[in-house]
Amino acid sequence: MAQQDLFAVEPKIYTVTSLTAAIHRVLSAHFDDVRVMGEISGFKVWTSGHAYFTLKDNGAQIRCVLFRQVLRYLKFTPADGMAVVARGAVEVRQERGEYQLIVTSLEPQGAGALQVAFEQLKQKLAAEGLFDAARKRPLPPYPRRIGIVTSPQGAVIQDMLNILGRRFPGLHIRLYPTVVQGEGAVEGIVEGIRYFSEHPWADVVIVGRGGGSLEDLWAFNEEAVARAIAACTVPVVSAVGHETDFTIADFVADLRAPTPSAAAELVVKNRADLLESLASLLRRAWRAVQLHWSTARHRLQERGVDRAAGLIRRRVALAWQNLDELDQRLRRGDPRARISAARAALDQLDRRAAERVRTLLHQGRLRLELLAPRLPENVQRHLERARQSAELARARLEALSPLNVLERGYAIVSRTDGRIVREARDAPPGTKLRIRLRRDEIRATSNEDRDPGSA
Repeated sequence: MAQQDLFAVEPKIYTVTSLTAAIHRVLSAHFDDVRVMGEISGFKVWTSGHAYFTLKDNGAQIRCVLFRQVLRYLKFTPADGMAVVARGAVEVRQERGEYQLIVTSLEPQGAGALQVAFEQLKQKLAAEGLFDAARKRPLPPYPRRIGIVTSPQGAVIQDMLNILGRRFPGLHIRLYPTVVQGEGAVEGIVEGIRYFSEHPWADVVIVGRGGGSLEDLWAFNEEAVARAIAACTVPVVSAVGHETDFTIADFVADLRAPTPSAAAELVVKNRADLLESLASLLRRAWRAVQLHWSTARHRLQERGVDRAAGLIRRRVALAWQNLDELDQRLRRGDPRARISAARAALDQLDRRAAERVRTLLHQGRLRLELLAPRLPENVQRHLERARQSAELARARLEALSPLNVLERGYAIVSRTDGRIVREARDAPPGTKLRIRLRRDEIRATSNEDRDPGSA
């Protein structure tokens, strides 16, 4: 018996602290990077900026903590009832004897984080009325100054400049260059929109970029960009991505263009179409004047001489009818008495007819005198309206003409093939040049002497 007691193993007795520490070491060693799927419950952000919530399913639950440096970079806002996948490390709070999950990343289950963030911001801004059609402003019909917020690199800006220049030459275009993807994109886009909003220069602003993935276009889904567009004092056209791409900027902007190229076509009208419309307007005005002139002439004839002549003809015919009746009566009575009565009746009819003719002629002459002065006045008024419409259209075209720039002392330099020279590299040494002045032009040839800063 003494021998058995000699080899007996005493059971290890843990203190609460040592046992909790042992459990902590086990959990930390085996659950330092786990992914847990569940439903968020009791989500709350404290004044410290840290978020605390419970992740649960049908059988169990675990407490979770999301520190502010992680919460700050989430693309969506966690909410109760949202199914998510949390990634993090399990640790034990030894002073409480509880374990919790320190979350290092959080993703919505099913839809991606960006899509959830898109829908959340869309619902928020829609509730504030930023998408309402009533707050959308119409684009100016004939803009002369166009602001563009986009990247100075790539084909997007070149396509827009080419289309704008082809549809309406002589427009003033100002580019606010900014990155449209990645770090600094949101700040740059917001600053560009604010620039055109605070400086009363542009008639309309185009904000956009080319196509890409949801991540590439995400800068235009940020709340700061949406609110900058809504606060802009100038009508804004959103031209982001391809026709099938939709961003928050599209919903807030005054007009959504399916592509950047389409935005350039929607902003300005075709100058050739405007000239044709003006010519058609002038033709219609001239036809209206001719029609009015013809109608007035016929109305004057109907109310004047023709009507008087018709009345005279009817009166004379009635007089002849009365004479015929008297003749028949004379033939049936005493010849001398009938002759005397006939003469008296004839004299009376003659006097009445003459008096009636004079009255009708006088009335006709008065009507002619009354209507004649009004005819040139009416015609002149219609001609003046047509002339004013033509002058207004001509003034608009002249205001948009590039020749007005030449009147202020500027010149247009182009090559002999018609291409405009914008930079020194567009005209290598030896290039034949045409310098267009206000009324004539100068022929020149480029040499090798250049401004050092032009290269």
